[in-house]
Amino acid sequence: MSALHLDPPLPPDELRARLHAGALVVFSPRPSTAALCAWARELIAQAFAPLDPLTAQHDLPVERFVEVCAPLKPRFIHHPRTRELLKAMMADLRLDPDTTYLDVPRLRMVTSHGYLTAGVGYAHHPHRDTWYSAPMAQLNWWLPLWEMDATSAVAFHPRHWEVPVPNDSSEFDYYEWNAVGRAQAAKHVTSDTRKQPRPLEPPALQPELRPVVPPGGVVLFSGAQLHSTAPNTTGRTRYSIDVRTVDLRDLLEGRGAPNVDSRPRGTSLRDFRRMSDDAPVPDEVVARYDSGRPADGVLVFRPNAEERLGLA
Repeated sequence: MSALHLDPPLPPDELRARLHAGALVVFSPRPSTAALCAWARELIAQAFAPLDPLTAQHDLPVERFVEVCAPLKPRFIHHPRTRELLKAMMADLRLDPDTTYLDVPRLRMVTSHGYLTAGVGYAHHPHRDTWYSAPMAQLNWWLPLWEMDATSAVAFHPRHWEVPVPNDSSEFDYYEWNAVGRAQAAKHVTSDTRKQPRPLEPPALQPELRPVVPPGGVVLFSGAQLHSTAPNTTGRTRYSIDVRTVDLRDLLEGRGAPNVDSRPRGTSLRDFRRMSDDAPVPDEVVARYDSGRPADGVLVFRPNAEERLGLA
């Protein structure tokens, strides 16, 4: 990791280059990011009403908490309003709509003191998104929805930007994950047995960096950054949004972070849609990054209609 930038006045191409070189970027809240976060909070409040979403974990058995969150997540992800606000945010941050491709945003909830650490509330161990078949050009955008502090942040482990972490990503297959792992998230409550790539020996977690930003602030980083979920000890559930982007020019020219230890099969590129018109990444570009298609796998995860509406 080379630097931490706050509201950098950089052209988008230079910004991506620095992120691919290991920098972290923090953007202050602005109307477009605040609008996306307000929409997410509205849906969360509706789902947990009349309870306070931040403290509902203290009033509900964990199984009931999962029942609330399981439909809430796809409702936010696939709602047309979410996509509209997400595109407005990216335009505000000067991304080129004709070369920027967006994955669907994820809604995350990290409960306090280990109340729920599996499935829909999975607390991520140290990992790189590239272990999960993300392209080396992927950028991650993380936004907290309520006030948070360092005890409920995303933790970055910069010592391993260029130092490999022994891991089993070579056993991870993205198309198998689409077929099995993603669909089973709500079934995992007390433990999570889904096959996910992990370190084979403890990585060097220190020094670590935990950026703290207000609601609507953005932490932007490369998908190749080693990061983890900091143990939440606040007594309140932390809710956040994750968004992933790639730029077509980076994919065509082979630009991205260095690959020091990622060896998964498959690619997540088919999940991305162009900002301007929702077109998929061209097949010939995806083919450059695809490393296998198992006969029993699923190239693109597609929830059914009820799941998309949050009714299942």
